[in-house]
Amino acid sequence: MKHEAKVSEEKRTSVHEFVQLIDSYPMVGVVNMANLPAPQLQRMRASLRQQGIVLRMTKRRLIKQAFSQSKKPGLAALEPYVLGMPALIFTKENPFALFKLLKKSQSKAPIKGGQTASDDIVVPAGPTSFAPGPVIGELGSVGIKTGIEDGKVAIKQDSTVAKAGQVVNAKLAGILTRLGIEPVTIGLDLVAVLENGEILTKTVLDVDEDAVKAQMAQAYAEALALAMEIAFPTKETTEKLFQRAFMDAVTLALDKNVVNGETIKPMLGKAYAMTLALSGLLPDEALSAEAKEALDAAPVAEAAHGKKEEKKEEKKPEEAAAGLGSLFG
Repeated sequence: MKHEAKVSEEKRTSVHEFVQLIDSYPMVGVVNMANLPAPQLQRMRASLRQQGIVLRMTKRRLIKQAFSQSKKPGLAALEPYVLGMPALIFTKENPFALFKLLKKSQSKAPIKGGQTASDDIVVPAGPTSFAPGPVIGELGSVGIKTGIEDGKVAIKQDSTVAKAGQVVNAKLAGILTRLGIEPVTIGLDLVAVLENGEILTKTVLDVDEDAVKAQMAQAYAEALALAMEIAFPTKETTEKLFQRAFMDAVTLALDKNVVNGETIKPMLGKAYAMTLALSGLLPDEALSAEAKEALDAAPVAEAAHGKKEEKKEEKKPEEAAAGLGSLFG
């Protein structure tokens, strides 16, 4: 009876400690430690402790008792995620940063007979290093379709050899190891977290940062293009809109033969090119290279003498605005 009383007291103490931790930290997470070797677990706990992150393990039943005794809102919704070999993780850090930290510490390993597949195990199509022989039958016995290519066994199509939650037998585990497939993730698997009464699962926490950055860049480019299309003035579009308006005005002034400081050189160049073409009524094949270039490109007058037109500097918004007023002034 004394032994039973001692065990009961230890359980009450454990539950009380968990309740205190749950109530003290803004974020509570559920971790699955299945397939995690003890030495790695000890290293992880020490590393997390240095960063102010607390990891505690106990039986599933005691975790649920702690949930029922805590006053933190939303804990009941976290219970379905207490699976496998559960532990609770407590932190004041951002849950996305925590997930990233734990994911970095994970590694892949072969699966052993008797272990449960955490995800679907797929053998991809492609060549193998096996020579034709009994291995063809072994692969076929676990549902892998094969053929012969370049004197070696090749897997014809992707094959799902085990579903998530299925126990892998020793035979399949051996084949997967020979194929170099390591379906076991060794590390702390953060299943879900509770923060501010909201449940965030690992599918939400597992953010592809590069993909998000690419999406943001694309959204920015599309928004900028739309703002330019509808002439919506913003910090990013104002200068470009002035430049576009200025060039449109110059084009219109040239089309209507309006003479001003911006159009005089192109108009003189066009006139000079026409003069070269008409002088002596020369046929096209007899025109000089200068005249042909002038007719094709309508350069400024200096270009007809073989001088390279200097590139104009891009006008600033205030200069472009002033130029707009002078075009028809």
